[in-house]
Order: sequence, then C-alpha cells, then structure tokens
Amino acid sequence: RMEGLSVGSVLLTGCDGGLGLGLLKGLLEQPRPPRHLFAACLDPQGKVGKVLGRPVPKPSHPLADVTDPNSIKAAVRKVQEEVGSAGLNLLINNVGTTRRSTLATETAENMTLVYTTNTIGPLQTSQAFLPLLKKAAEAEGQQGMSCSRAAIINISSILGSIEAAEAWEERQDVCYRCSKVPLPAERGGIWGSPPAGSHPHTPHASCGIWQGPVTEEESVQGILQLLAHLSATSNGTFWDWRGQSLPW
Repeated sequence: RMEGLSVGSVLLTGCDGGLGLGLLKGLLEQPRPPRHLFAACLDPQGKVGKVLGRPVPKPSHPLADVTDPNSIKAAVRKVQEEVGSAGLNLLINNVGTTRRSTLATETAENMTLVYTTNTIGPLQTSQAFLPLLKKAAEAEGQQGMSCSRAAIINISSILGSIEAAEAWEERQDVCYRCSKVPLPAERGGIWGSPPAGSHPHTPHASCGIWQGPVTEEESVQGILQLLAHLSATSNGTFWDWRGQSLPW
C-alpha cells in the first residue's frame, strides 16, 4: 500500500477498465485516500460507477477524451475549481488503446489512431496540467520532490522497450509498441522555487506493464508502493510494477 505517501490530489486517466480501474480502486482503498481524486473515463456510469457504488469517497470525472483538446481544457478548469491554490499533486497518464497487428499487416490508420491516444494524448494532458502541477510544487510547507508534492507518471509497457523486445514472436502489435516507446521521454520540467544554484526536477517516471502471470491486484499494489518511493532522482526513469528498473 502507499505507505508514507499522502497525496492531496490525483488525476488518473484511462479508468474505464483494466489497470486504470484497478489503480482507481487502490487509491480509494488507501488508509489516507486523496482528498481530490479525478478519474478520466469515457463512461462514468459504466464500470467506474458500478465499482464505486459503495461507501467510499467518490472521484469526479472532469476529463473524458485525452485526444480532444477542448475536453482537456474543460478538465483543467474543473480541476482548478476544486483544488484551488493547492494545485494538482499527481498526474497519472494511464490511458491506452491498441490494435492487434504484425509487421506485415500494420496500417497507417492503426498507427495514427493508437499514437494519437497513447502518445499525443498523455503529452497534451501533461502540457495542459503543467500550471496546476507547478502550483502544487510551489505550495508552502512541502519539502523535497515526490509524488506527494508534484509528479507526472506515464504508464508505459515493457512492449515499448527497444532493448527488451519482449514477446515479439507472440505479440508484435507494432502500433502499440511504437506508441509506448516515447513515454519515458515525456519528462516533467524544473518546477518549484529551489534555493539559488539548485535545480531539482519534479519526479517523472514511466511504469512498465506486461500482462504475464502477475495478477491485476499485484500490479496495482506494486505500482502504488513504487509511487511512494519516487524522488527527484527518478526523473525520466522506467520501472516495472515490482520496483525494478527496466531497459528503455
């Protein structure tokens, strides 16, 4: 569990199912859940609504489509209304889609669709929420760089590792692999008001996910534990759910 991590506000994308829905549940089940939890999902009344139909703090759903700049801008306004001067502490870019393909059957249409959602979507979302993340980083009373202060986490995949080339024979999915490669490079900037001469980075990390024998619950708990231990030195790194560094 998120031992040692007390985060005031979180925006999590891709909550309609799978890992995103699992992370949403995991955040809500923490001993100290976020005061503001924003769940980006296409259908708030679908799986998310059913899962959260119980006596737990319910998140708001300000963002529907990370590929739509207008939807993102509207989400920024709504989040700003709720968090105020405290800003947004943690953005988790988890949204993703895929189209099954091989190197021989891949199409430009597939590549465009998947890249727009998996790569451009997180970039646009991060850009739009930077002012609120910077505001959180500069908030009084917060020391050091951590997910509790301000961070961007991009959920990538071991399939996006060029060096590992995981499971190529079983699952080529060229469009998906290509869309996940750039995510570790979508780093946060130099945020906050550091002492003269120092330039700490707000932590940014990519968590690699591969659906092997591990259960969803194990993945979720592993990722939440990892978030509690990320710091300024984690900027631009690539980790798996067990907290082990992955090759990029």
